[in-house]
Amino acid sequence: MKKIEPSIPRIAPKKAAKAKTETVTLRHLAMALAETHGLKKAQANTVLMDMVTVITKHLKQGRRIKLSGLGILMVRKRKARMGRNPATGEAIKIKASKKVAFRVAKDLKQSI
Repeated sequence: MKKIEPSIPRIAPKKAAKAKTETVTLRHLAMALAETHGLKKAQANTVLMDMVTVITKHLKQGRRIKLSGLGILMVRKRKARMGRNPATGEAIKIKASKKVAFRVAKDLKQSI
């Protein structure tokens, strides 16, 4: 005897699913550097983590970080401004703040 399975109606998604992009982490970069340069993975990971620490320290001091072929990291100041609460429409004051900005290098922009 054949088993007959009940048919399950397929519901089409309302929105087309976005294609997932792969995320590369510091750990992935460390593994690639370790393989390329004959280092231990732990050493490569330590070097990258220290690099992030040094970059953070310089950005806190207000310096620009120029990574040749990649771009420039810098801290930009945002002025205080008026905004609106989207739920109520009430006007609110947004405090001045700082943000990290990245400007892509010309070579990288053209290669992508």
